[in-house]
This record gives sequence, C-alpha cells and structure tokens, in this order.
Amino acid sequence: MALKFLGIWPNTPDDGSPTIWLEDTTGDLIIQSWKADEATIREAQQVGLVPGHSTDIPEHETVIRLPANMLQFIPRPEGKDNDGGHSGT
Repeated sequence: MALKFLGIWPNTPDDGSPTIWLEDTTGDLIIQSWKADEATIREAQQVGLVPGHSTDIPEHETVIRLPANMLQFIPRPEGKDNDGGHSGT
C-alpha cells in the first residue's frame, strides 16, 4: 500500500488536524478527522436505515465528520470541478 497525501485542514494547528490521503492501488480515501458525536450517529442510523441491514457500527468501523472545506482534496473524475463548489476557506 502506498499513500498519496492529498491535503490537510487549511491553517491547521500542530496536532489533531483533519487530513486526507489516497491509497494509490485501490483508490480508497484514508481520512483522519473528528469522530461524529452521538446525535450525528443516531441521525445517520435513522437516515441510512436499509431493511434487513443493521445500522449498528461494528467495532472495526467508526463514523467521522469530514469538514466541508476538506472536500476540495477529494479526487474527482477528470474534467469535473475539483472543489465541489467549496473554496476550503
């Protein structure tokens, strides 16, 4: 696995900063960010309800909150606006 650094929260302090990488062989995004709070998790479980599928979060998974200004670092197909309308500032 080889990670490519994509970006870090602009004007970030020295630690605990949202960061995003791209795993070059799979195209997976690796994201360091804030954990979602309990209210956000409950809301996601309600909205993401799929019959026959548990909305519990397994031990090996978590829910994170990716700040909107980090969307600028998510790769888009060629020819697409890369910041999704967000300036990141």
